[in-house]
Amino acid sequence: MNRLRHILILIAMMLTVQYAAAQSESYFLHTVTKGQGLYSISRMYGVTEADIIALNPGSDVVIKVGEQLRIPQKTQQTSQASTSQGTQQAAGDGGQRFHTIKTGETLYRLTVIYGLTAREICDANPGLSAENFKVGQVIVIPKKQETTAEPVQKVTEPAPLVGKQQTEAVVEKPTKQEEPKSRCKTEHKVKRKENIYRLSRMYGITELELINANPELKERKLKRGETICIPYSKEELLQMASQQEPIKQPKESTPTTTVDPTNEDLFAESKDKAQDIEQIKAALILPFMLDGGVATDEQQKMVEFYEGFLLAMDSLKKDGVSIDLHVYDSGNAQQSINSILSLPEMRQMNIIFGPVHEKHIAEAAAFADTTGIRVVIPFDRSVDEVFTNPHLYQVNTPQSYFYSEVYDHFFRQFPHPNVIFFNTPGEEEDGIVAGLKQELTNRQASYTVLVADTATNKDTIRAHMSLDHQNILMMTSEKSGSLNNMMPVFQLLVRDTATTKYDVHLFGYPQYQVYTNNHLASFYEIDTYFYSSFYTNNLLPQAVDYHKKYRRIYSKEIVNRYPKYAILGFDIGYYFLKALHLYGTDMDNRLGEMKYNSIQTGFKFERVNNWGGFINRKAFFIHFSNEYELQKIDFD
Repeated sequence: MNRLRHILILIAMMLTVQYAAAQSESYFLHTVTKGQGLYSISRMYGVTEADIIALNPGSDVVIKVGEQLRIPQKTQQTSQASTSQGTQQAAGDGGQRFHTIKTGETLYRLTVIYGLTAREICDANPGLSAENFKVGQVIVIPKKQETTAEPVQKVTEPAPLVGKQQTEAVVEKPTKQEEPKSRCKTEHKVKRKENIYRLSRMYGITELELINANPELKERKLKRGETICIPYSKEELLQMASQQEPIKQPKESTPTTTVDPTNEDLFAESKDKAQDIEQIKAALILPFMLDGGVATDEQQKMVEFYEGFLLAMDSLKKDGVSIDLHVYDSGNAQQSINSILSLPEMRQMNIIFGPVHEKHIAEAAAFADTTGIRVVIPFDRSVDEVFTNPHLYQVNTPQSYFYSEVYDHFFRQFPHPNVIFFNTPGEEEDGIVAGLKQELTNRQASYTVLVADTATNKDTIRAHMSLDHQNILMMTSEKSGSLNNMMPVFQLLVRDTATTKYDVHLFGYPQYQVYTNNHLASFYEIDTYFYSSFYTNNLLPQAVDYHKKYRRIYSKEIVNRYPKYAILGFDIGYYFLKALHLYGTDMDNRLGEMKYNSIQTGFKFERVNNWGGFINRKAFFIHFSNEYELQKIDFD
């Protein structure tokens, strides 16, 4: 009876281990980075927010930067390849998978685990490089190409006579599977500064396995220039034994090729050589929809953007940049732009600017995915395709990413804040406020919420101020009405002699730059800051010269709005066309080197992940100081 009980317990334990292994293989780990929320993470991996919440209870309430989330693998597996921890599977007929890089893993090791080449992995992950190949990163493991042919050997057999000449026919027959004849998987020529530890990590083996394959290393150190044996790891030998795969050994008459598959070597081999672009071919696809009628406000914005774009081309032409521009009217939101994208010249483009409407963006993204042509999305803030399409550039930053940059800058500018929020009844709280409150709580900083009405006077506000902290006054809405009501109270507060010993600032929204005509003197007096990714200081020489040129060429003034589309078109056109001229086909990898002193638009493009596109994460503060100085604070 006892023996039977032990057997049952053993079976139960085995089933538990198998279940746990199956569970671990059904998900991978994602480390939350700045600006990411459940929505953006779910879009990256093609799963639902509910799928993520199911594996990570409580993530629907809050997720924090640095936190690891379990993300379900969305494809059904048909082939397996275990890592040293036994938690990953290779991609089979079920399609691509995602892999979280573990300690000791290299690109070379992943090529062995998944049976893929370095080029196949790198092509699926355009943002992957030897420099950023690090533990915790998630990469795409593409679908493995099917191979039906077995290893063959040539055997000659008699063939029919042709006239008086007898020929030989080559018949293909499967080779007989062989056992490994050597523990050496390859050989490595030792380079300067390499040691046993580094080589063992490079090839995904233990130091003991490397020393056992090279017994002389028990007595001495590695010598530069010597060739050593790189053995199969224990896991690889077990894997090959279980799959009964033949191991091909070089013929005795053929000298063994010495290879050194470092991450750097493999990445270099997998990348195409960058090429210069003599003449940039660009397309502009925007909804002009003029048709001889009266233009709407939206149509006027598109015309202004186009006019600014042309001025950028004119400036670049003087610098020797050759550009062939094609311009198309995308029509209304219900129309399709596939008729434009199917034009023969479109496949010759180096870059496409636009379109605007959601349907058109989806069609352009599909075109980019097929052709590899870059597409710049200038206006839309919510572009789901950017999370999975490496050829897209989103200029208008997604809200969560933009706010995360603002929060970081806020605490750099105000390291010891005491925030007083002013809430107007009936007005919806702006999206940035909830996140700022959460950040204040996380950093154990104090904040108060007061009602923005006539009962809230300077004495009421001062009662919530601190002598030891920076007192930040902030409306919970960007609307002008509530600001207009509270501005006189804020002015009385800073003028009051009892308040002079307090450090007081007003913090506001990008829309405040439109209110400067009405509140300029007040902004200076209250020492006002506001955040933005667009700002034009009309007093700076660069802006003055641009306005003069625009006025001279088009015989009109730039419309004063946020942002100014005539300047937006110039900045975007100049930035990307100049980058293509400088870096050619390597622009994607070198855009961080691009230096451009923009008139209005800030640029800081980063890939959202290794297989997705780029988003612009630029945010800066505008400061109207109480010493009557106007400053643009660039934290980068």
